[in-house]
Parts: sequence; C-alpha cells; structure tokens
Amino acid sequence: MSAPPNEFYSEERWQNWLDRITDEDLDPEDEDSARLLLNLQDDAAIAVAKVVSAHDEGEIDADTAMDEIEEIREIVLSEVEFDDEEKELLVDDVQTSLVCVFYAAEEYVANGAPDDAGIEQYVRAAADAEAEEDIDAALGYLVQAGTMIIEGEELDFSIAEELEYGLVSTWVNGLDSLQSAMSDPEVVEEEDEN
Repeated sequence: MSAPPNEFYSEERWQNWLDRITDEDLDPEDEDSARLLLNLQDDAAIAVAKVVSAHDEGEIDADTAMDEIEEIREIVLSEVEFDDEEKELLVDDVQTSLVCVFYAAEEYVANGAPDDAGIEQYVRAAADAEAEEDIDAALGYLVQAGTMIIEGEELDFSIAEELEYGLVSTWVNGLDSLQSAMSDPEVVEEEDEN
C-alpha cells in the first residue's frame, strides 16, 4: 500500500534507515558506509523539498507546510541510540547537517528568499560569524542561503572546500543535500525493505 498523499515522511521510514545503520559495519572512510549516511541525509532533505514544492504548487497551505516540516524535523532530530558510539556520532553529524535544511524550509514558507545579497555572500558571512563564535548568526546566514536554494539558485559547493571543519561546513553539507533534492526530488530507495 502506498503512503497517503499527505504523508511526506514517517517515523517508520527513519527507523528503517536506523535499522540499516545498526546492521552495517560503518566506516566513514568506506564508500558504501559514506553512501548509506548520505542517503539517510538526502532522503530527509527530499521529504522537505517535497513539502516546499507542494506548498509552492498550492497543494498545501503555509500552516500545513509548517506542520509537515516540523513533523519531519521531530522525527529526524529525535535522539538516537546505538550500541556503537561511533555510529551515534555519525548519525548525529547527519542530524546536525539537516538542522539548517529544516530552518531554511520554514523560513522560505514564511518569508520567501532574500534578494539583497548573493548566495555565496551568505555562506561567507556564515563562515565569518562562526570564526567570531556567533553561531546563531552563522545559522541565520545559512538559512537565508537555503531559502535561495529552494527558490532555485545554485550554490557552487566547491566553496565548502574553503571552510574550516565545524558547524558551518556541516550545515553547508546539508544544503548540498537540499540542492540535490530540489533539483531531483526522487525518493532514495531503501534497500532490503522488509
């Protein structure tokens, strides 16, 4: 049975991914492990992209879109527990990268995208804010960059190579998933579905 049209994401879907991670020997240096974590991240970003697209196309109103985004966020950002501490850290990294995606989608639904600066200026401003330890400002700048991605602007992700490893680089990684999701919102197939 297919999901009802208004179900963009479910706890069961998230749990299926977590079960796969539980069953796998995860090594972030291993291509298959990295792909599994990226698919987990992309799958959630695709769900967000579908909510925003449904709102843009008039299929759902702003309040419904906000509720849907919040529901996905609550599922994806709920605390996860594994017997393996490294798996917890890896999934936590995925969750952190998606924080910016959720906020960007909510900001887009509420206020649209800004037109006062280029997308890369926002990313650089976020990096500068992080360097000054102003994490809230850094997130705010990247949320604006995210709304621009939703509106169809493209961010050249080679900029990520210039970033110091930290929250901004992790959030930009999430925006990469959002950009992919907006351009090709195909569902990431869960392998080995029971």
